[in-house]
Amino acid sequence: MKLKKYRYKIVNSTNDLAIQIIKNTNNKSGIVIANKQKKGRGQYGKKWTSFKGNLFVSIFFPIDKIKFSLKELTKINCLLVKKLLLNFYNKKIRIKSPNDLLIDNMKISGILQETILKSSTKFIIIGIGVNLIKSPILKDYPTTNLLELTGKKVTPVNAILKLKKIYEKFIPLLPKFNVKNIEKI
Repeated sequence: MKLKKYRYKIVNSTNDLAIQIIKNTNNKSGIVIANKQKKGRGQYGKKWTSFKGNLFVSIFFPIDKIKFSLKELTKINCLLVKKLLLNFYNKKIRIKSPNDLLIDNMKISGILQETILKSSTKFIIIGIGVNLIKSPILKDYPTTNLLELTGKKVTPVNAILKLKKIYEKFIPLLPKFNVKNIEKI
């Protein structure tokens, strides 16, 4: 499966744009990419701080033939993003339920999942933010970024290429995926 790329310099939110693309086109899947978000969103309506040079994408595809709960899909998506991070950082990466990825108890990535219905087809939108070069300062929640951890700059283009390949390979397997094999992702 190939994800159609939608690339933008500045958007309000990649998830909001993905929802608009689903509603206004016949495209069944895609990846929305932005250099910057003005109104990035996190879980429970929290703001996602979007520094230029970090990764902001939303991936969307239909989930009608998928038997997983949203909670199970969240875990699967966290594992897919963890797989991306392991390309650049090969030490322990922990998933903090429901949707954060931590390194040394500091947040490096967050995922926002949403679903919408269009013409009786259910779509999932997976918003993914990864701190590649800069971390926000959050009260009571330490953060980090790949540059700080590795001393190497990971470009959004490089991260997007790897993430896109991970999802393009995995999405076709999802309808027949056995949740018992979740750790093998």
